[in-house]
Amino acid sequence: MASSKNYTEVLIGGKVFTLSGFESEDYLQKVSTYLNHKIEECTSSDGYRKQSAETRSVLLALNIADDYFKAKKQGGALESDIEAKDKEMYDLKHELISVQIKYENAEKALDRLKEENRELQMKIVQLETEMKNHRK
Repeated sequence: MASSKNYTEVLIGGKVFTLSGFESEDYLQKVSTYLNHKIEECTSSDGYRKQSAETRSVLLALNIADDYFKAKKQGGALESDIEAKDKEMYDLKHELISVQIKYENAEKALDRLKEENRELQMKIVQLETEMKNHRK
């Protein structure tokens, strides 16, 4: 089922535009708010305001492209961090499994030693009993 196209009026640079897209109205408003922020950021510079309309458009586009590439780089760094954390978690899980296996093996060995100790204790009692009976 395809989403329906959304239409919303936004104010960009003091002019009303009707935007349309399959994104939510809220998203379209956020995009226009971001664009207004960038326009305001650029127009706060005297050097920007002195430029021709064409140059201002290029400078605005460069500022937006700069934001895009910085965000993309940050996203890539975060993905690398996530991959590193996933690998670390994978390694820790395997280490945990290895330790659990060693622990279970140690418990089994301890149980065997306890059983062997019990049998030896019984043997001692039996031998002591035989010795007492033999002395009489």
